Amino acid sequence: MTNDIDPELSSLSEHDRSVALKRFYAIRPFIEDEIPLPRVASEQEISVRTLKRWVKSYKRGGLQGLATRKRPPAQSALPADMRELVEGLALESAGRTVASIKREIDALATEHHWPQISYHAFRRIVKSLDRRLVSLAHEGPKTYSDKYDIVFRRRAKAPNAIWQSDHTELDIWLLDENDKPVKPWLGVILDDYSRAVCGYSISFDAPSAMRTALMLRQAIWRKPDANWHMCGIPEKFYTDHGSDYTSKHMEQVAADIKLRLIFSRQGKPRGRGKMERFFGTVNELFLCHVPGNTITERRRPKAKLNLREFCDLFHTWLLKDYQQREHAELAASPASEWEKGDFLPRMPESLEQLDLLLLTVAKSRLVQPDGIHFQTLRYMSPVLAPYVREHVVIRYDPQDLAEIRVFHNNRFLCQAICPQLESQTISLKDIVRARNQQRKELGQTITERRKVIDRYINVHTDPIRHEAPTERNASKLKRYFND
Repeated sequence: MTNDIDPELSSLSEHDRSVALKRFYAIRPFIEDEIPLPRVASEQEISVRTLKRWVKSYKRGGLQGLATRKRPPAQSALPADMRELVEGLALESAGRTVASIKREIDALATEHHWPQISYHAFRRIVKSLDRRLVSLAHEGPKTYSDKYDIVFRRRAKAPNAIWQSDHTELDIWLLDENDKPVKPWLGVILDDYSRAVCGYSISFDAPSAMRTALMLRQAIWRKPDANWHMCGIPEKFYTDHGSDYTSKHMEQVAADIKLRLIFSRQGKPRGRGKMERFFGTVNELFLCHVPGNTITERRRPKAKLNLREFCDLFHTWLLKDYQQREHAELAASPASEWEKGDFLPRMPESLEQLDLLLLTVAKSRLVQPDGIHFQTLRYMSPVLAPYVREHVVIRYDPQDLAEIRVFHNNRFLCQAICPQLESQTISLKDIVRARNQQRKELGQTITERRKVIDRYINVHTDPIRHEAPTERNASKLKRYFND
């Protein structure tokens, strides 16, 4: 009597179902047309005995009866505690070999009256261990969680329902203000529903709360670029547990603009696949075509672009390529998906409401008769007239120093403008670069002047002659009485 099990048809693989259907076609003339089996066997070139077995299986179990039968797992003849010890030793260390396990078990077999089994039997036990169990024991809970934990993938139901944010160090070398090669950081705020980029930041500085705040301010407010329509306050802002996101500064901003912050589980950032895919898109469609990248060049490439040149290239690619390119998962471009439905984004009451997202330069700044002095620049506004010699607080965007926002006693006063920069946008990096360049030029001038001095003055000046001192005959000391 056989203990073979007829499998359920729904549990069969595509291959097993094809085999069962092929066998049915072979016996179909006998079952439906009553053609004798010997004739069917002759035409199909299959033995009569095999056809009889297939007919019996079909009458007993239908189509699934024709599938390959599965044998129930054989009951192990090993004692349970012996098998558990073998499994325990295999799980104890990833470097433990089957041979070492066999030696330890054989040493205990006589004492515990266990049977002697072969090396291959030990190997079958080790290989039959659940791969999830092995991963948890050998690689630890974090690796196991990344490989086998079930993950809930969500998609927002509408634009601006959920925003995600993350930072990554880009695989490219750029020139900093000292012409030294440095890798920049890219921070991105992505709309979960449309995959549209609402804001971004590129800098040599590592991620920080202030940089994230500036990026969020850019994402929320209307963009000066007419091709960049994404704006508004999202319902939820989903991010990881980085210190730049969990700061009190961000919590105050979120409470003020009614933004719900959602953090991924600490140490287990899940549901970040959309951000990772976007960074992968940046590498594949943009970064690999930019000189200085480390993706297409095996050796360390030479940095050729500065930060501003790279930012201009990225901005153009983002708005003209990525935002307009059809997304494979959405079957539409991020820009069109964000604008679908003609929804009205929720905006702050005014730009001043977002001023907490700006960097605070100093607790106080003295208003001079000719304006506010900052970073060697001068800022003026008629509103400052009654506040000369008063201390004020200023906030600014390091990417644009053409204007600053002035506060007095925690109240917004005005937006002060730098007359020299009114028609252009200049960043703090530009100011630092200009100062360094000026200092370098002055140093070169001083060096050149010193060379002129050496060439003309020192050449025509007679060197001071020092006469050698005349040697005097030292008086001979008398050491003894008779000398």
